[in-house]
Amino acid sequence: MALRNAVMAALLEGEASGYDLAKGFEASVANFWMATPQQLYRELERMEGEGLVSARVVQQERRPNKRLFSLTGAGRRVLRAYVAEGPAKPLAIRDELMVKVQCVDIGDAEDVRAVLAAVAERVERSTAKLARYRRMQERMLSGRTEDEYLTTAERVGPYLTLQGGIALERGNIQWGELALKRLAQRAAALSGGPAAVHR
Repeated sequence: MALRNAVMAALLEGEASGYDLAKGFEASVANFWMATPQQLYRELERMEGEGLVSARVVQQERRPNKRLFSLTGAGRRVLRAYVAEGPAKPLAIRDELMVKVQCVDIGDAEDVRAVLAAVAERVERSTAKLARYRRMQERMLSGRTEDEYLTTAERVGPYLTLQGGIALERGNIQWGELALKRLAQRAAALSGGPAAVHR
């Protein structure tokens, strides 16, 4: 999938500046697509040149003018064609931490403790992201049940992708807690002391 498809998907929410899109990516789209603000700005320029998005300048007092982007008819057609394409490619993961965990058995107690700290950091990040996603879910539901929301909302895609992000972070936390327990035991065994308690 190209970054442009994720950008156009984000623009389905409505007109947005590059800054708004970058914030939106970090808050919601990041659960399925990562991009830096610089990548987003470059992609918006390319897409504007190809007629997939249009931009209008908004004059601001005491601040630089900002450009608001929106999907064009051509952009919607490209996005519709993308949705209609055959099956999506399987998820490809490149996870440096998993490689380190895979190799942890060749390390000494210090090496295991370093991996342990990296796992603990991931659990902490996933816990924070899960809390943010839960707040987003509450805002989306706005007092409605999930069934009420999914049968009455104009768009269900953002809610379903948010659920994917929630499931991913819950899985990260569950795996991380198991790994923390076992790595603490391994570090203790290698150093000849009792297992340290983590979390």
